[in-house]
Amino acid sequence: MSAAEPLLIVNGLLVLPEGPLVKGAILCEDGKIAALGDIKRREGVALADANGALIAPGLVDFGVFAIDKPAFHFGGITRAALMPDQSPVLDHPARVRFAAQSGKPDLWVHPLAAATRGLEGVELAELALMRDAGAKAVATGRQWISDSGTMARLLRYAAMLGLVVVAHAEDGGLTGNAVATAGEMATRLGLASAPSEAEALAVARDIALAEMTGARLHLRQVTTASALTLVCAAKQRGVAVTAGVTPAHFMLSDLAIGDFRTFARMSPPLRCEADRQAVLEALADGTIDVIGSGHDPRGPEDKRLPFADAEPGMAGAETLLPLTLNLVRDGVIDTARAFALLAGNPARLLGVEAGALSVGMEADIALVEPERPWIVDSDRMAASAGNTPFDKQPVQGRVTALWKGGAALG
Repeated sequence: MSAAEPLLIVNGLLVLPEGPLVKGAILCEDGKIAALGDIKRREGVALADANGALIAPGLVDFGVFAIDKPAFHFGGITRAALMPDQSPVLDHPARVRFAAQSGKPDLWVHPLAAATRGLEGVELAELALMRDAGAKAVATGRQWISDSGTMARLLRYAAMLGLVVVAHAEDGGLTGNAVATAGEMATRLGLASAPSEAEALAVARDIALAEMTGARLHLRQVTTASALTLVCAAKQRGVAVTAGVTPAHFMLSDLAIGDFRTFARMSPPLRCEADRQAVLEALADGTIDVIGSGHDPRGPEDKRLPFADAEPGMAGAETLLPLTLNLVRDGVIDTARAFALLAGNPARLLGVEAGALSVGMEADIALVEPERPWIVDSDRMAASAGNTPFDKQPVQGRVTALWKGGAALG
């Protein structure tokens, strides 16, 4: 993408990192944010009128399983942190380097290096070489590393390299082949289930090892009250731990699987209503740091199967923003906090100068009409597959314009 001409976006509401929305303009030069506030247009600067919309940072989607540009651009996503669960696995510098280039010119792709060779949880991968090839963090993938010695070595090595370790938090010894959370719903449906404590056990172990090694740990999805209590306590002790969640786990409970609907087959599985309420509280009080889409488009060959045989995951990029804005309308969080969860905090985990409207940051910018209504339709989504549990649901919030490095997209 060639260097964008200077751009002035006027007549909008600036979503700043802190505080209320502010009427004003934003100036972009040389791919960076040059000024904010009351700005006079000068000769040679292109003009865009926000028409009262939110001027917000482009979203930084942390932990996607596929690069899906049309869906990302529809959803206002300008950067995506790609999980290592690819084919082949991102456990080699050349693969990481290729992944880092795969979004150009109109999307930033930030690969997460596989923690272990083949994501098998046994032998550490070449983390230093992959960092030099463009990896922005290290991830255990879809699975928990069961061997505590291996996990300790990973955390210690990642701390030396200055990389965050992104962990999946479910004790595989307890989850086994479970496809649901143990409880009334799983029992009624006759589904193989695992206790929610599988998450808390994994979180407790990984937090203890992070505290011991001084490493930075990001728990990609924390979905139960007991695990969130552990995260909150660790933060209060000063442990460098952060937590994420997807909209499915703050919008839905395990009631959503009541008709064996495979679009609601998730990993981790949907939880009981009490856990969903605990997630909402954790979003409000700061225990949860990141909301990611978990974007994982799955076609009919993976979803049109018996519930126990279907693959977990959802196409989440297009609904990430409107579902998060539900939290603002419901008074759970404010707009600034919403974009911190969607952009600012994930950008900090990746160590990139983006995700916030601040002078000097990358000019990745979205215009958002937060009240604009639309209907989620799995048959008409921009994603490569429309496996969303929110099919036919009315939502509010649409991105009407998007810039990456000051250059218009779409």
